[in-house]
Amino acid sequence: MKSADLQYPQCPIRNVLARFSDKWSLLILTTLHEKGMLRYSEICKSIPDISQKMLSTTLKRLEEDGLIHRVAFAEIPPRVEYSLTEMGESLIPIFSQLIDWSLLHFREIVR
Repeated sequence: MKSADLQYPQCPIRNVLARFSDKWSLLILTTLHEKGMLRYSEICKSIPDISQKMLSTTLKRLEEDGLIHRVAFAEIPPRVEYSLTEMGESLIPIFSQLIDWSLLHFREIVR
């Protein structure tokens, strides 16, 4: 996380939560956890309502944050694969609890 990106430089909780509170990060991280190493097109198919621009932007940010690993192969056509880093994997139990809580309380929240 770059210090220029920090909205509240003295608050670690706000800064960390801001990194995955967007619409797509959690979905990308859980998709990579569930399916393992994936190519860009496979991630795009797994999350059909994400635009290519938003997928590219989110993948780049997650890589910069150290949550996903990107491997580019020198082939024609180019092939790029993404997977979770150890730090990214360490978030999955926390996200799983949040997902379970969301499923349990969804109807109450949307009322």
